[in-house]
Amino acid sequence: MSVEPPVSIQPGTPSLTEFPAWKALSSHFKAIRDKHLREFFADDARRGERFTAEAAGLYLDYSKNRITAETLRLLVQLAEECGLQKRIAAMFEGKPINSTERRAVLHTALRAPRDAQIMADGINVVPEVHAVLDRMTTFANELCSGGWRGHTGKRIRNIVNIGIGGSDLGPVMAYEALRAYSQRDMVFRFVSNVDGTDFREATRDISPEETLFIVCSKTFTTTETLANAHAARQWMLDAFDDARAVSKHFVAVSTNTVEVSDFGIDPANMFGFWDWVGGRYSMDSAIGLSTMIAIGPQNFRSMLAGFHAMDEHFRTTPFDRNLPVIMGLLAIWYNNFFGSETLAVLPYDQYLKRFPAYLQQLAMESNGKQARLDGFPVNYQTSQIVWGEPGTNGQHSFYQLIHQGTRLIPCDFIGFCQTLNPLGNHHDLLMANLFAQTEALAFGKTSEEVKSEGTPDWLCPHRTFPGNRPTNTILAERLTPYTLGTLVALYEHAVFTQGAIWNIDSFDQWGVELGKELAKRIVKEMAPMGDPNLKHDSSTNALIRRYVGCRDGGGITG
Repeated sequence: MSVEPPVSIQPGTPSLTEFPAWKALSSHFKAIRDKHLREFFADDARRGERFTAEAAGLYLDYSKNRITAETLRLLVQLAEECGLQKRIAAMFEGKPINSTERRAVLHTALRAPRDAQIMADGINVVPEVHAVLDRMTTFANELCSGGWRGHTGKRIRNIVNIGIGGSDLGPVMAYEALRAYSQRDMVFRFVSNVDGTDFREATRDISPEETLFIVCSKTFTTTETLANAHAARQWMLDAFDDARAVSKHFVAVSTNTVEVSDFGIDPANMFGFWDWVGGRYSMDSAIGLSTMIAIGPQNFRSMLAGFHAMDEHFRTTPFDRNLPVIMGLLAIWYNNFFGSETLAVLPYDQYLKRFPAYLQQLAMESNGKQARLDGFPVNYQTSQIVWGEPGTNGQHSFYQLIHQGTRLIPCDFIGFCQTLNPLGNHHDLLMANLFAQTEALAFGKTSEEVKSEGTPDWLCPHRTFPGNRPTNTILAERLTPYTLGTLVALYEHAVFTQGAIWNIDSFDQWGVELGKELAKRIVKEMAPMGDPNLKHDSSTNALIRRYVGCRDGGGITG
């Protein structure tokens, strides 16, 4: 690879903080930063209707944010000055906007209709995408109908997905989110951690004769994934003592035909994807094979349609009515002006219990960067720390900090008007809690209100809620495969919006490499005949020696 920088990178471009809109926002922030949401709502009786947007079945209420119409106008101006529209167009046109790796970023092609045309390096990639989808569909149908059988002729009833990062977080999140639509007579497990406990627990109660492993690794060299894949292969061989069994109990999602074949997987059972699919954007590619098997090809394609609907909304809608852009701009507002460092994502649906973890990688791996596209250091804060748990569980855990702590924590609440599991008045109670939390966070409870309830003066400070805590509320009719697609795409594009404004590459992840390189060196040093002359820092050297001594039965010694 050439070491020359891409032509598209213009060195020495102005810092974001020098843009006119940024300076105007800084002045505007000083003018309204202390204004309370109580005042915002008192000033505008229709605020709860005005500060909303709707698209692709999602309704966004962002009225409980510490903004005015002028704030939104200036944030949109900032997006325009930063060239967001050009960046959006470049992504959808297949230009190499992943500058450091010289790659196009075309996860949007994974959910494009069959008759669409999306070019990368002069080639329309859509036919290739649908060819893989068609192969996935054929395989999923054959497997679920019992046409595909294991080495001893038994039907496959257990699917174990082996991957890590985007090859695990996406599939496991989608499976949990869409479990209501899944094949209930099949078992789905997900192995990612190189800790042997993960593999042992995933396979402890299932039969090798009825198990299919899906090994997800683009290069088929990912250390953790290959360690687990080889453990799975040995587990299978221990049961059958016949290497031919591998071809009936393993398939691969990869681009490395040689390594896949050497492992024992028939290349005919390898499902490919492309360099322009980043790991954290791959759940709707062949990486989603386990998802398709679980929910069926028709539901999988419905999910893709949801993705595409949000893609088109993002691509074509003016910024002031564009859901991903609005959410991305609000993140900029709190992160860079209020100094808020985290975002809590709070889905009021148990099926979305893994959604915050999925968004952690999406946001923090994408925008956890310290260098601009031109290589100059940023002089402003980039990615927020994303975290969260489903409601109402979180209310009895960390909401105390959000309500009365000293940190400002913006929150995204996600809810559905209809439940997939009606049970008494449970869903009304669930949604009442969602609405109550956003109201409480916004308006709080004054000391006067607390005193009027007869609270003693000494106790009033402890029972007062400051409020003025910003929230977004996202509502949809119900959690369907289509809705999940719209939700994921909403956050994908909100993250992209932030990265474009920060002038960083949201699609590389060099930060994960150093630890991997050092681990490869250290694991050799820990081998029985490893290098006794460790050349790390004194702390790392001592830790390695202590571990090896204890592991080998010598007790914990320095």
